[in-house]
Amino acid sequence: MIGFVNVFKPAGPTSAQVVARIRRIYGLMSPERRTTAGHLGTLDPQAAGVLPVAVGKATRLIPLLGPQRKSYVFVLNVGRATATGDASGQTTAESDVPDDWQRRFPKLTDRFIGQIEQQPPMFSALKHRGRRLYDLAREGVVVERKMRRVTIYALNILGFEGEKAVRLRVACSEGTYIRTLCEDLGAALGVPAHMGALLREGCGPFVLFESKTVSEIAHEPKAALTAPEHIIPFPTVVLDLRGSADFRAGRSVAVPPGAHGKHVFVRDETRMLVGVGELHGALLAPQKVFL
Repeated sequence: MIGFVNVFKPAGPTSAQVVARIRRIYGLMSPERRTTAGHLGTLDPQAAGVLPVAVGKATRLIPLLGPQRKSYVFVLNVGRATATGDASGQTTAESDVPDDWQRRFPKLTDRFIGQIEQQPPMFSALKHRGRRLYDLAREGVVVERKMRRVTIYALNILGFEGEKAVRLRVACSEGTYIRTLCEDLGAALGVPAHMGALLREGCGPFVLFESKTVSEIAHEPKAALTAPEHIIPFPTVVLDLRGSADFRAGRSVAVPPGAHGKHVFVRDETRMLVGVGELHGALLAPQKVFL
């Protein structure tokens, strides 16, 4: 069992809860009645949208994916800041909103295009001395967080909602915190702010319109599983019986025709995926082997 699933996560459950359900679905298809699964980037419980999940031995391929560009649609609420940076938190600051903020706001968004510095929020999954920041935050503990550099590729206004909210779409690098972006946008405007609804539209090659709910995946699990070659752009080579046996045993083999670049997917004579190889001159060395 190996592949990736593009899951639509609804608002409410945690990413871990969704992954657990996917693990149970595909575990029933395994001869051992169990399998592994892991997501490629967590979504907050109140957020919805794309949650890519690696199934089976595909979890070992996650490090090969590299940074995943993300895209979101979100609501920025102005005039109120919260302890969590989203609508679920207690109010920490309030102020009146200037009458002309909607007129001024489009010019402010241009400041955030390109590389920017962000301070990770306390309500995040980052760890401090082995503990998640959100666990510390729930205990009222605040720790110092290093600024991190992220990239905003695009930030577009989709429309204003009432007198104190605006809906936006952002394309950004991995590691961008949308709740922090909301707070920083509010600071640039001169008012407290927090994040409202959040929808992830894309995560690397995984896009919203191709995502499936857990129920849809449970109904047709094989159809929902995408082969690694369709997600990771490595070429595929086929080894003969002796070559695939050597590769499985961890031995380097002669580079077969069609191999180029740094990494290739390796299949045996039956077209079963047996691993990922790394090219070293005229030799193909096993990097990950699926027994």
